Amino acid sequence: MADTAPRRRERLAGAVARRGFARVADLARELGVSEVTVRTDLAALEADGRLTRVHGGAMPRGLVAERESSLEQSRARLARAKSAIAEAAAARVQSGQSVLLDVGSTTLAVAHALVARVELQEVVVVTNGLAIALALEPGIPRLTVVVTGGTVRSLQHSLVNPLATTLLEGVRADLAILGATGVHLEHGVTNVNLPEAEVKRRMVDSAGERVLVADSSKVGQAHLGRVAALAEIDELITDSGIDAGDAAALRAAGLRVREVAPHRR
Repeated sequence: MADTAPRRRERLAGAVARRGFARVADLARELGVSEVTVRTDLAALEADGRLTRVHGGAMPRGLVAERESSLEQSRARLARAKSAIAEAAAARVQSGQSVLLDVGSTTLAVAHALVARVELQEVVVVTNGLAIALALEPGIPRLTVVVTGGTVRSLQHSLVNPLATTLLEGVRADLAILGATGVHLEHGVTNVNLPEAEVKRRMVDSAGERVLVADSSKVGQAHLGRVAALAEIDELITDSGIDAGDAAALRAAGLRVREVAPHRR
């Protein structure tokens, strides 16, 4: 017998409470109902004060996503460290490779570092970042720049679902260079923004090798949107300001950690 609406909503509320965040598409698949039905049920549960709807799903009431900085604000913080990290990541790219380049202030620096590598030829870069695509433009035709498409988020000048992951589902890239707002021993790689975390997860799935670029302030942090387990990341490139204990713990967990010294002024 099919669930009644009250029973179905109880199941929905329980799923959201257990996970911390549940996607509409996942809930619809699990319950065997349409996404329209799930959205209607979530709206009713929100009206009853039992959860909070967010883009793409819902989270428990009272759990609020942390304030997200704009790309411009993030770019200004630890700029010398990010520049050094970006150069180390760009050095990983070889002529003839395909690269998935995530959104973020450090990955934007990677885009500039790739353009500066004038010896690179026939590199395909797929990105969901509008600012990143524009930063890569001077490297054309040495670099072929592919933009995923999707819905624009002005805060990060990024492209998210719907449509942002459609192209990624059909590609297998050599390398993914990813950003994140949290790198945690237990919780893995996370991001403060849920729609962008979804695209990052798809990039992880679509690449043969995954390199995470994150300054030392991100290490030890955990945020709402889960991107990947540490075991799914091949290398973390961070700055030499990382806490020695954190670095040792991440290495002990099997993550290769590369520390680079921030550029001098």
